[in-house]
Amino acid sequence: MTEAERTTPAPGVPCWVSLMTRDLRAAQDFYTAVLGWTFRSGTLGEGFTVAHADGLPVAGVGRIGPGLPTATTWTPYFAVADVDATAARVRERGGTIAVGPIRLGPGRGAVAADREGAGFGFWEGRTPPWSIGRGSAPASLELRTSHAFDAAIFYAEVFGWDPHEPGGCEVGYAYKQDTVVVRHGGHSVATLRGGGDGSSPDPRLRPRWHVRFRVDDLTAATEAARAAGAEVSPSALSPDDGPESMIGDPEGALFTVSARRAPASPE
Repeated sequence: MTEAERTTPAPGVPCWVSLMTRDLRAAQDFYTAVLGWTFRSGTLGEGFTVAHADGLPVAGVGRIGPGLPTATTWTPYFAVADVDATAARVRERGGTIAVGPIRLGPGRGAVAADREGAGFGFWEGRTPPWSIGRGSAPASLELRTSHAFDAAIFYAEVFGWDPHEPGGCEVGYAYKQDTVVVRHGGHSVATLRGGGDGSSPDPRLRPRWHVRFRVDDLTAATEAARAAGAEVSPSALSPDDGPESMIGDPEGALFTVSARRAPASPE
């Protein structure tokens, strides 16, 4: 992708998702079999690749360096105007910085964890054209946390979510569902849900950011995942994304696949 094809996303908006894995070749083979992705070299150096669907960039997949204890996990990145100032706000509000801020290719980034240990990243610089819920990007991005309202305060202060700022994100809280929906330009870009349990031995229940990808054939995708050695949960019905299944890839990284909805028929 040329520099001219990159964009500068609005601050506070999710701008990318990436997977760090120990066996890059095996991960590429797995996600090609399950999601039909193809891979190309990225701009972040050796060991980083970009997954494409229908010819468009969808996610990053990179290799964990030797000796690093980083767990294999899908991580969302949020656009920021100043990565150093954002890192300071994370620390001031009880979060931690795991990596960075460092320069990577065309920008600067960092990886952090919120007060409950849910990992996320942030990025200062231009990115591929990409938006949650549109085109080849993930269908949705969701934080499972113990209390959505408290988490929303943390992220709003870190990323400056404010509908009164030009181009800012608006945040809506549904008290009975303990759910916060973050919107930008009238489009949902993230959902924060309560009910997480930091003491649970089940990684599906512990606080974390979760990524959903659309597939044309849910059955075929889950069967391919099982054949490749993944753990696949029974299909369930999501109120937001329809039929879906959670998958733990062969290295344990969790994600969800949801059935792509057919376009509405014209009246």
